[in-house]
Amino acid sequence: MQSIDIREEMPEQTVKRMTSLLGMLKYKLQDNMSDVKSFQQGLVTGSKSVIHPILYWLLQRVPDLKKRAYLARFLVKLEVPAEFLHDDIVSDTYHQYEELVEGFKMYHKECEQLRSSGFSTAEIRRDISAMEEEKDQLIKRVERLKKRVESVSNHQWMLKQARQLRMEKEREESLAQQKQQQKNQLFQAEQRVLRSQQQLKDMRQSATDANPESLTRRLEEEIKINTYMVTEKLPKELESLRRTVQYLQKVASEPAMGQANIRELEDRIKDVDSQINLLIEKKMLRNDPIDDKLTLYRQQASIISRKKESKAEELQEAREALATAEKEMKQRHSQSSPEEEVIRGDELKRLVAKLRSKGTAYKKKRQELSELNAEYGVLQRTEEILRQKHEAVQEKLEAVEDEKGISGYSNTQEELERVSAIKTELDEKKGRTLDDMSEMVKRLNALIVEKKSALAPIIKELRSLRQRREELSQEYGEKKTQYESCAAGLESNRSQLEQEVKALREEMAQKENQYHYINSMSEIIEMQMQQAAEEMKAYISPDPQEKKKTIRELYMKSIAEQELLGKKLREEQKMVKENHGANMEQMKMWRDLEQLMECKARCFIKAQNQGSVGRVIQDEAKDMLVL
Repeated sequence: MQSIDIREEMPEQTVKRMTSLLGMLKYKLQDNMSDVKSFQQGLVTGSKSVIHPILYWLLQRVPDLKKRAYLARFLVKLEVPAEFLHDDIVSDTYHQYEELVEGFKMYHKECEQLRSSGFSTAEIRRDISAMEEEKDQLIKRVERLKKRVESVSNHQWMLKQARQLRMEKEREESLAQQKQQQKNQLFQAEQRVLRSQQQLKDMRQSATDANPESLTRRLEEEIKINTYMVTEKLPKELESLRRTVQYLQKVASEPAMGQANIRELEDRIKDVDSQINLLIEKKMLRNDPIDDKLTLYRQQASIISRKKESKAEELQEAREALATAEKEMKQRHSQSSPEEEVIRGDELKRLVAKLRSKGTAYKKKRQELSELNAEYGVLQRTEEILRQKHEAVQEKLEAVEDEKGISGYSNTQEELERVSAIKTELDEKKGRTLDDMSEMVKRLNALIVEKKSALAPIIKELRSLRQRREELSQEYGEKKTQYESCAAGLESNRSQLEQEVKALREEMAQKENQYHYINSMSEIIEMQMQQAAEEMKAYISPDPQEKKKTIRELYMKSIAEQELLGKKLREEQKMVKENHGANMEQMKMWRDLEQLMECKARCFIKAQNQGSVGRVIQDEAKDMLVL
């Protein structure tokens, strides 16, 4: 700290002290203060444009600057003149000082690392005390064992053998670790070889089947599957989702329905159901053999289409599962290291068996899918033939209907069939819904009864526990009040002790500073006294060479040299003063001559411009003669 009264200090010293302090804190001048003199003048006068930026910069970095100022007290080196460093004592002391500064740097770094590492000093002290106790116990145990062993003959040889045994055991452990590492490396290499062999085998198998016909067949099958997915399955799913969304939007947009609206809808549903039943009865009364054949083919076509849709769904699920598995495998490859990718023996066997089962299942499903595709092609051709036959029969039927005067009967019949199919589907859905609801109600009732029977003993136990909880809560409240009162007393005592410790620490710091100051001053005084004694010894010594080495002689020699230099300078000054008048007069004459020559030059230029050069030359010759 710089505890100095600025009113008693000279401005130059104030500027020097402040600039050195700011330089130590690494303060940089602003762009608009590039002039150092104006900055120093602003420090002395207390200019706002200088003081306010300094205060703003200081207040923003108070903790860092405190740390920097603390370190500067020990790290900023003292400036010792070069002529004093020639002295051996001063040089050695300065080297010791530099070594202490480097040691302080090292200890400060270690202290900062310990502070940032999160270790607590209390824990470290406890660990040190525990280790010291263990060390004392081990020392006592070793002494007891030594006393026991000293009575045995050849104990030195036995100790040597025991030491060799311990070393061999440690060597054995290291060799076992190396062996285990080599086994792991060998196992990893074997796994890599197995994987490479399996990949080679798969590639060879794929190469054997990779003739143009098989590749073309596979590509055709994939094209057919993708065409079906794009043209039939996905548009149907998209259309069903759109209808569902439209239906939900319609339901959401309609206002809330009351009981009257619900009854009206129920009546309408009943009327539609009765109409559907009448149409079904009419259809059952008319048994047309042509319609029966078409119904059979339609059922077969619907069954094939449902199978095809189910297989397409299974294929889509398998593709999604494959994509997710590949994605997960890529993530695991990116997150895991090559050593972690090694699969152990049992796990590899399970994985191989699983892959084989999946491969067989995949081949089987692929064969079924190809069979279904072939059957689908046959049925598609059959459907086309039947459609052509149906169109021909329909034309004949329409002609017969026109002849009999009942045109439109077949269209009505088809509409009735469609309505009947819709009704049967709705009835099936209603039946399934009612059955599911009844089954769910039964399960819920059984579950409720089971839970009640299971909760009955727990409820009884809960009542006793509630009473116990009330008793414990009362006891807890009493203990809590006692604890709070005790804690308040201990906290007050702790705060008093902390204040006392803080005051004692401050006093200790002051005493340490005072001690170090007095110690350094005493060392400086001792050095000065030693230097004075050596000076006196050399001054009293009869040896003239020793006297020449004294500081007094050096200073006297320097004084004599400076006196001679001053005498010489005074003589030069006297000569300058004596010749000053003549020199000034000569300088004046030269200056007049220079002005005269300049005037002649101007006149010559002017006369040349006017065409009277000859007259000017004659005038100049006369002037020169006069001079």
